[in-house]
Amino acid sequence: MTNGYERFPATKVPREEFSSDIDEQFRQLRDSPMLKRMKVARAIKAGDRYRPEYHFVNPENTLNDPNGLCFWEGRWHLFFQARPPEDERVHWGHAVSDDLVHWQDLPYAFGPGPESDCYSGTTLVEDDRVIAMYHGCGLGNMVATARDPMLLNWEKLGEGPVIPFHTDRGLDRPYGVFDPCIWKEGEFYYALSAGIRDFQDDGRHLAENFLFRSRDLAEWEYLHTFIEGDRFTIPGDDGACPYFLPIGDKHILVFFSHMSGGQYLLGYYDSDRQKFLAEDHGVFNFGATFPGGVHAPTAAPGPEGKVIVLFNMNPAKPTIKCDRYLQDFLGPDTEGALRDDSESALHHWDQIMTLPRALSLSPDDGLIIEPVQDIDGLRGEHLSSGGFALTANEELVLPRVDGDRLEIALRLEPDRASSFELNVLRSPDGEETTRIVFFRKRGFIYRTPFKDDVRSLRIISTVISDKISHDSILCIDTSRSSTLPDALARPPEQGPVRLAEDEALDMRVFVDRSVVEVFANGSLALSVRVYPGRDDSGGVSLLSRGRDAQVSRFDVWRMKRIY
Repeated sequence: MTNGYERFPATKVPREEFSSDIDEQFRQLRDSPMLKRMKVARAIKAGDRYRPEYHFVNPENTLNDPNGLCFWEGRWHLFFQARPPEDERVHWGHAVSDDLVHWQDLPYAFGPGPESDCYSGTTLVEDDRVIAMYHGCGLGNMVATARDPMLLNWEKLGEGPVIPFHTDRGLDRPYGVFDPCIWKEGEFYYALSAGIRDFQDDGRHLAENFLFRSRDLAEWEYLHTFIEGDRFTIPGDDGACPYFLPIGDKHILVFFSHMSGGQYLLGYYDSDRQKFLAEDHGVFNFGATFPGGVHAPTAAPGPEGKVIVLFNMNPAKPTIKCDRYLQDFLGPDTEGALRDDSESALHHWDQIMTLPRALSLSPDDGLIIEPVQDIDGLRGEHLSSGGFALTANEELVLPRVDGDRLEIALRLEPDRASSFELNVLRSPDGEETTRIVFFRKRGFIYRTPFKDDVRSLRIISTVISDKISHDSILCIDTSRSSTLPDALARPPEQGPVRLAEDEALDMRVFVDRSVVEVFANGSLALSVRVYPGRDDSGGVSLLSRGRDAQVSRFDVWRMKRIY
């Protein structure tokens, strides 16, 4: 027992001791048995048809929520819920990058003991250390710190939770405790813990987050609920995986609802009362998280007042690769590493990371969502460049443009076509295809009152009228993406794109084996998992329905691998 809590066994993953000198750390990493094992795991699984090659994937098992993204001593560090083969409880996996695009595997940061699993949390970068605050299952919220250049040497604070999940009398506190977010103001550390609050007797609840503060990270005082003015989330949502960060002259709370997926609230932070005043809201996925949808976020401050965010994505097909080559690395006595059916737990994978996104504010305080700029460096062979006119109702299949690892940059000039389609991962006969479909002015209509001064014959009057704007809709339709019996299509993933009357549609489309991501006009990002079953499903085509259309830009590149 630890302060009245059950103590769980320590992780079985071997811990390597690292120097605090950066040059010596690099030497040790080159000789690390764990990294040699991960390198072999990546090599063996590289041939898996559905394993992405420029999206991050855990080297040797599945992953779940990303955690604790941070920038420390000139490098980006990404943590994630990982399940090592020797001990499939949740550990914090770890990777490092110079540019948020190319990732180098690192040994597991830390694992269970005294908690049963190390679940989601965030990091805080200070001058001399990085603080990780995370949920220790069975205990409460935990703290660990690291000070070395590559964040390899983590030490947990104390012998148990710094914010317990419950008291000796049980669950009798006015708050919930999981998925904490940490920051510092003046002499105080603040921790935001995910939670819910009761809504009605029928069992429905609302999203909530609870605020704590501390001077020393060890003793925490509960303050109050954090969000005011949340008229946006709906019954059944919860505030999991919160990340609270400044963005421009506002603040953003990025979070995950286990019911309806990744979301954000925009507003102002009242630092005198320690309250967040929610003014606007948006979502990062437009359907359920399963199958094949966006899941939980991790976020960190970026350059120029931006926020960098990544998500994990759920599978839509079982993904297991089987062999025994890694038994030498695991050792013959590793219990449970190889099952009787010859399927190695080390080779099971399903979830992946999205491309990193840069969030910023537009002049009218809308959220701009773009891929980080360094993704341009992954462009390889240039397959197509130029523009062309599309004849109505005639599908144009592009010669010599195909593959399952592509970037497509497209500009569609304003038109009156009923719809416009870009098809990727298309079989020659069209049996399999993933459709990216644009519907101009097919979304909500907004009427905004405005005043217009009318000046005539020295008489000035004010005419009150309605300014009308009209959403367009962009969607990814996966209903024909695969003919495989175990690949699950999802309802079309669709979201609004607000364009001016004479504004073109600009899209960047990223295809990476089993994932398709679409960014449009800085205001929308859509991501889905797809699993083409045919070996020849790699084509690209365009189609304008109803009327002709003009594509003024069409660039296609093969994309390089990130490992």
